Amino acid sequence: MAIVVIVAAGIVIALTRDGQLVTPEGAGTVAIEGKNFEAFPLPDYAAKLISDDYKSYFIEVEPGIKVHMLEVGTGYPVFLMHGNPTSGFLYRKVADELPTDRLRLIMPTLVGLGFSSKVPASQHTLDNHMRWINAALAQLDLTELVYMGQDWGGAVGLGALSRSPGLIEGAVILNTGFNAPTQAGSLSRAHDIAKTPVLGEVVFEGLVSIFDRLRDAQGDPDSIPAEVADLYGRPVVESGNAKAPLAMMRMVPYSPDEPSSTQLRDIERYVAGLNIPVEIVWGINDPILGQVLPRMKQNFPDAPVTQTQGGHFLQEEVPAEIATALLRIIDQVQ
Repeated sequence: MAIVVIVAAGIVIALTRDGQLVTPEGAGTVAIEGKNFEAFPLPDYAAKLISDDYKSYFIEVEPGIKVHMLEVGTGYPVFLMHGNPTSGFLYRKVADELPTDRLRLIMPTLVGLGFSSKVPASQHTLDNHMRWINAALAQLDLTELVYMGQDWGGAVGLGALSRSPGLIEGAVILNTGFNAPTQAGSLSRAHDIAKTPVLGEVVFEGLVSIFDRLRDAQGDPDSIPAEVADLYGRPVVESGNAKAPLAMMRMVPYSPDEPSSTQLRDIERYVAGLNIPVEIVWGINDPILGQVLPRMKQNFPDAPVTQTQGGHFLQEEVPAEIATALLRIIDQVQ
């Protein structure tokens, strides 16, 4: 029995470790609008899912913390922000539906996910992610853009833009939430488990691969086949620090007093002060955020709404509908 207890304790300690900084290395440079950045040659399993027209590079936002960027096209800049636990590749199908001779599509990957740097679990805070993405955008010297965001990409993307006033000219809002809770509550059973100390690690880092369960959040589970789940999961798992998915689930505030709530209230005030064209595209079969649509309509009362049969990662299911909404916004800002 003593041996069992010791082994169990060792497993718990290993699972609950904070994790280490893992900084990826590129090769060569890539020129972006007259500036040179560290190029990152994509591994074959990722490169085969996009065209050769894409640029893949790093922006180092703090020592050792690099944001992986995907970019394709020229013209008016569009900032596409994904959420947990995917990467900038989530927008590849949307990009396929857009005129890349007219639009410059910029797809960062959140720190901790995809090919970006991995950081200790304790560094995954909404404030940090907002700062890192804002720093990446700042190095691109953009003067205007249209924004699109989903999942944590809503709060992180809008939060980053709130720190660069005047940059955003229009927006397309996908399944996301950025309103701070006004009372204690719950988002989903999965988040309840994730937010429970030790149990979250045992379930999401020991028993279940969150990447293998992405299809469960879809209207059409086949929209995320094994190779797509691998696209999102493999660089995280192989990095040696796979703390981000669970840490980002724990970032979701369940009460007004949790750390993320402070930043969310700031984002709400920022959004309330925006005077830009906005459209909402929503996947009503999203088991996590599908029910948030009425609240999102309150945030943007004048925004046209396109309801689709998509799920949480609706970019994988309804890219044409998303691209069409984006083009309507582009037509209004150009």
